[in-house]
Order: sequence, then structure tokens, then C-alpha cells
Amino acid sequence: MTNTIKLQTPLKTEDLEKLNIGDQVLISGKIYTARDAAHKRLVELIEQNKDLPFDIKGQVIYFVGPAPAKPGKPIGSAGPTTSYRMDPYSPTLLDNGLKGMIGKGPRSQTVIDSMVKNKAVYLASVGGAAVVTAQSVTSSKIIAYEDLGTEAIRELEVVDFPAFVANDINGNDLFQKGVEQYKK
Repeated sequence: MTNTIKLQTPLKTEDLEKLNIGDQVLISGKIYTARDAAHKRLVELIEQNKDLPFDIKGQVIYFVGPAPAKPGKPIGSAGPTTSYRMDPYSPTLLDNGLKGMIGKGPRSQTVIDSMVKNKAVYLASVGGAAVVTAQSVTSSKIIAYEDLGTEAIRELEVVDFPAFVANDINGNDLFQKGVEQYKK
């Protein structure tokens, strides 16, 4: 049986300790968007001991390049991108305080190990529900890398943004569990 758990950003370790793979979460607060080009730039800033465009401690990054907003809407369709493209950069961001990532598809063992080390989680969002997901966004503003277009880093204000726990802080992996159940 899965639980539905409300989370408020910035995330706290004690809240993440309650999560298990398969749990549904509803996130409220600020989350940030970034895909691989933005991740590369963030890691370069860290390597150069420069400030990031937002305080990463306790934050959530949603792997998305949203469609342009329609008039009167804060954001267009906002479906997750495939997460493995962020795997080369995620451990560095996790080591610097990132607590949650939202995307689609499984993560590498290196990223899972880094999540365990840093007590962070990976949340899966449903790609086909991009229009529904966007309805949780109440505001959106570009805060960095406008030259990347849809892949610029945005600060989103969200209310009850839906996702599922794919990797918890104990290293449990919903994708691997599903494969194991399928083999039975």
C-alpha cells in the first residue's frame, strides 16, 4: 500500500526519512527547473567555487524544459525529461545540498549511492500527464541561463505538485523492484 505525503520545500531530511518507494507525494513551495545544459553550468560554478543562481540546500530540481505559457498561464505543458542525462552532474549537486530531483526513468547506481550518502530522493513524474502537472504551477520566472531557451533555470511556485518516490534515502529503487516483480 502506498501513502500520499505532502512535502513543503525546502525539503528536510526528517521528512524524507518517512518516504518509501511507491509513495505519492504532493509538493508545495518553490522548485527549480534544469536540464543537462543547465546542470553542466551549475557543476562548473561549483568547481570554480562560485555562487549558484539559487540556494541549492534542501531544494528540488525538476528535469523539464516547459512549453511556452499560453496567455494568462504561468507555464505551458511541463512533462519530465529522461533523468539519466543528468546523472553525470547529480552527485555534485547532491553533495552541495540538493535534496530532491524529479524526472522520468531510472537513475544510475552512482546517483542512487549519492542519494543514500546525502539523504536525498528521486521522484518520478508521469510524462503523459504534462498538462496536468503544469496545473500545479502557480508562478514561473527565469532566474538563470535565459540563453538556453526552454532549458533556462526557472523558479516555479507549486501547490500539490504530484510525483512518486522512485528512489528513497535508503537506496530502494522502484524501477528495480518492478523488474524483479516482473521476473517472478
